[in-house]
Amino acid sequence: MISILDYDAGNIKSVEKAIQYLGEEAIITRDRDVIMSSDKVILPGVGSFGDAMAKIREYKLENVIYDVVDSKKPFLGICLGLQLLYKTSDESPEATGLGILDGEILRIPDAPGLKIPQIGWNSLNITPGAKLFKGVMDGSYVYFVHSYYLKSKKIEDVAATTDYSVNIHASVERDNVFACQFHPEKSSKVGLQILKNFIEL
Repeated sequence: MISILDYDAGNIKSVEKAIQYLGEEAIITRDRDVIMSSDKVILPGVGSFGDAMAKIREYKLENVIYDVVDSKKPFLGICLGLQLLYKTSDESPEATGLGILDGEILRIPDAPGLKIPQIGWNSLNITPGAKLFKGVMDGSYVYFVHSYYLKSKKIEDVAATTDYSVNIHASVERDNVFACQFHPEKSSKVGLQILKNFIEL
């Protein structure tokens, strides 16, 4: 069973449907016992960094997330869920994120002919051997919706990059922690393969 963390973020139901489509049981929950007894945990999310961290703390999910990571259960952050794994974000300078991984969440720089947020399909440069991308061709397209991006301090954590005004660290992996800036649940067959790879970890 996979627990999908419920902290009032957008886009949670589509993650649940994608997991169920792949034949895996999924539950949207903020119950600590359910989360800790599940096989894997997903932190999805659409919204603002500061508001999301406030909700995570209001629902007492922060320590649950730390305990999941410490337990070595596979943990997947999606979109805002990736950004929340870091300590700071340009979006909400006053807010403190989870600080599980090392890096910065920065605003995508303005560039001629590019709209911000990035909304739509973009191709990935995949790091050879990245576990989430097993069976996914380099250059595959996935679906993004974001105005802020990750610059990881540890290049060895970076599982895939994309380019949109700047080089964006689009996916990271470290130990049992995985994250994607894009939305695998909205990324057609490629996204389903990525979620399948997570389920099979």
